[in-house]
Amino acid sequence: MSSSLKATLNGWHLWGLAVGLVISGEYFGWSYGWDKAGTLGFLVTSILIAVMYTTFIFSFTELTTSIPHAGGPFAYARRAFGAKAAYVAGFATLIEFVFAPPAIAMAIGAYLNVQFPTVDPKTFAMSAYLVFVLLNIVGVRIAATFELFVTILAIAELLVFMGVVSPGFSMANFVAHGWSGADTFSSASISGIVAAIPFAIWFFLAIEGVAMAAEEAQDPRRTIPKAYIAGILTLVALAIGVMVFAGGAGDWKALANINDPLPQAMKMIVGENSGWLHMLVWIGLFGLIASFHGIILGYSRQIFALSRAGYMPKFFGVVNEKFKTPHRAIIAGAVVGVLAIAGDEFQFAGMTLTANLITMSVFGAIVMYIVSMLSLFKLRQAEPNLDRPFKAVAYPLFPAIALVLAGISLVTMIYFNQQLSLVFFGLMALGFVYFSMTQHHRDASSDNH
Repeated sequence: MSSSLKATLNGWHLWGLAVGLVISGEYFGWSYGWDKAGTLGFLVTSILIAVMYTTFIFSFTELTTSIPHAGGPFAYARRAFGAKAAYVAGFATLIEFVFAPPAIAMAIGAYLNVQFPTVDPKTFAMSAYLVFVLLNIVGVRIAATFELFVTILAIAELLVFMGVVSPGFSMANFVAHGWSGADTFSSASISGIVAAIPFAIWFFLAIEGVAMAAEEAQDPRRTIPKAYIAGILTLVALAIGVMVFAGGAGDWKALANINDPLPQAMKMIVGENSGWLHMLVWIGLFGLIASFHGIILGYSRQIFALSRAGYMPKFFGVVNEKFKTPHRAIIAGAVVGVLAIAGDEFQFAGMTLTANLITMSVFGAIVMYIVSMLSLFKLRQAEPNLDRPFKAVAYPLFPAIALVLAGISLVTMIYFNQQLSLVFFGLMALGFVYFSMTQHHRDASSDNH
């Protein structure tokens, strides 16, 4: 068995992956932020988080191009701070990428259940894992080409949505009771803005997954910066557009606690029997599929890289001889996802499993963002002569902004999700036990090289 990946992805593949990893966040999940903050409050939250992600990507790309490695943040932290920081970054990224797909798979099941009400949504969700695990095993270029195709369709559908609802759009609808259910800004508005942070992060969660395809990218020093920058600009424009047009379609409160805000917003304008509405439901699946499929690629490369480095069992750190993909890592993450779907009736901390999965993913992402920005600062100091094909824009301002906003996000998320934060840090602690118990194996391996 081999332990190296094959470089087959071009710039278009990487842009499709950058947008596709995230685009399901435009279709569902974000509207729960309206319940916390109102339309205007959540707009403030979303702009702050968009600033965080934009400054993060313009900084993170320096690391991705300087150290093109399938482990992504794990590799940067190891280079900057050593094994323990690498564990924190790697395991946090793993939680982010393993916990997000079952939430998206259940949304896929819910969408299909609308069209086929006699079929259990769980059946569709588990079937999605089977189909896209096989597609990822067969080959990364095939998988990435499919990702590009469905991403373009998903973007087109969001533009169609904005176009169809625009004739009935009213700014008065959007601003009505827009500050946490009130018409005027108050201290409650600030609390709502802060509480809504996880749902704004869901707009952009997982874009950093492109870093995990770096070993499979052609000319990563040139293609990855273009993919990242074009990707984040695409996503910011779509997020703001979708949110504003949906909120102006009618009574936004009717959209604040549901999993399909876009079809319901469109229904306010065109009615229940419009062909536009049926098209949105069907093509909306492509947005979910793009993210689901792309995040499977991301988690598998993270498991692969951690295993190859001895941070997880070596069993997962091999590449299939025929297809040149990390098949065991792909399957391992799918097993976790299917088990989560099987227990979807389970509730914790007053939230559904889907909401808990989303929040857990966001915890992992924020911890990884913090470690990555600290790694950037450390490497600038410790390795000033490191070859940096793309240097962080407006250094040190942009990485500092990203770091501060990520730190604020983590503190507020812990405050508003205290029980779930204990679960997250408990998992991190369990992983650290394995990491510590296997330290001597990694030491012996390094001594032999």
